[in-house]
Amino acid sequence: MRFASVTHEGRPLAVMIDGEVATPLLDIAELGRGTTASLLSAPPLYEKVSFPVSALTYRPVVPNPGKVICVGLNYLAHIEETKNVEHEYPVLFTKFATSLTGPYDDIPRPPESTAVDYEGELAVVVGDRIRRVSREEAPAAVAGYTVADDITMRDYQYKAPQWLQGKAWDAATPLGPWLVTPDEVGDVGSLTLRTTVNGQVVQEASTAQLIFDIATLVSTISEFTTLDPGDVILTGTPSGVGFRREPPLLLGDGDVVVVEIEKVGRLQNRIVDERVA
Repeated sequence: MRFASVTHEGRPLAVMIDGEVATPLLDIAELGRGTTASLLSAPPLYEKVSFPVSALTYRPVVPNPGKVICVGLNYLAHIEETKNVEHEYPVLFTKFATSLTGPYDDIPRPPESTAVDYEGELAVVVGDRIRRVSREEAPAAVAGYTVADDITMRDYQYKAPQWLQGKAWDAATPLGPWLVTPDEVGDVGSLTLRTTVNGQVVQEASTAQLIFDIATLVSTISEFTTLDPGDVILTGTPSGVGFRREPPLLLGDGDVVVVEIEKVGRLQNRIVDERVA
């Protein structure tokens, strides 16, 4: 099944998507803490109400997650292009709910940064409250999967050893369009991820190349923090980022970035210079 957080005629709704038809979930305005994996397995629906998906405006698939935890350097080829070293423990950083934006929204290019970059990623949406789960238990705690673009201000990322200031800009991380449940995705360890900029393929890889797979990431993160339904984990980007190309391929006003993951979904966002008064 596929679910989304949307607005319809200005009203926020959580909906189930079936082809070109969306059916609202009963008394649920958005996906998040209240939409557990068990609830989504048998969703309460307004059975007599539905809308064409063309009438919807998509929000971030989880508009207000309690946590957004991101993984860096999780593909070997990306480690090599950044001239980093492989770690025995995942490289982790965070974003905020305000960092997120919709799957088709324009992304503001801030006037403070001259090095805006793309990073297509598979994202995990947690479906249960968990702490210290084993790797074997972890898959049962996943509500579903979605697509993310970890838009990064590289000049800010490298101002200090910690990456937060380059990764957590407001409205710069599109997430969506759908939460796709694990049964529909199937083998999450063999999905093709592709990123294009203005139609040019710049990233293409398989999730089979993840150094730390989904189960390992969920288990490892749950060791030190409680994960709640609606929490989001970005699993890392493959090689091909713009900052490491020769010459660099950095994003400018009007550029269109598409991130697509088979069986999961497709983002499409335009970069637009931010006007600051």
